[in-house]
Amino acid sequence: MLAQTSPTAPDDIAHVIQIALAPAFLLTALATLLNVFSTRLGRVADKVDAASSHLRGAGPNEAGRLAQQLSYLRRRSFVLDVAVVLASIGGIMTGLAVLTLYVGALRDAATASILFGCFGVALICTVAAIAAFLSEILMAGRGVRDEVDRQTRHATDLEGSGP
Repeated sequence: MLAQTSPTAPDDIAHVIQIALAPAFLLTALATLLNVFSTRLGRVADKVDAASSHLRGAGPNEAGRLAQQLSYLRRRSFVLDVAVVLASIGGIMTGLAVLTLYVGALRDAATASILFGCFGVALICTVAAIAAFLSEILMAGRGVRDEVDRQTRHATDLEGSGP
């Protein structure tokens, strides 16, 4: 009699691969977020460089405004740092979840709780990273509005003191 192979073995392997593909989409999204965070951080760094170079030759009033701008940019960069750390942890935990799937399938061990925990932490970190990014975006918008208001007041003052 011929030994029969289990008809479910290939199906089980295919199922594990299908399940492992779902986290790949999360990893792609996290990589995209990290790219956005990096670009935003570069823009903040450019603004810090510009403010710092203007600060060297600024008068007392301008120096105070530039110091406020630098403090604001510092907070934005901190929020971006938090977003990057959270997204990175989310990516690491997603990778661990996928690894747990493969190890669990190979060892036929009860890894459901580890998988659940890794993927759960990945999702929580992803949501928190998006929240931190939202906070940074709101800070950037407020900064733009404050600058527009300041320039508008300055223009109004110049118009009022004209000949």
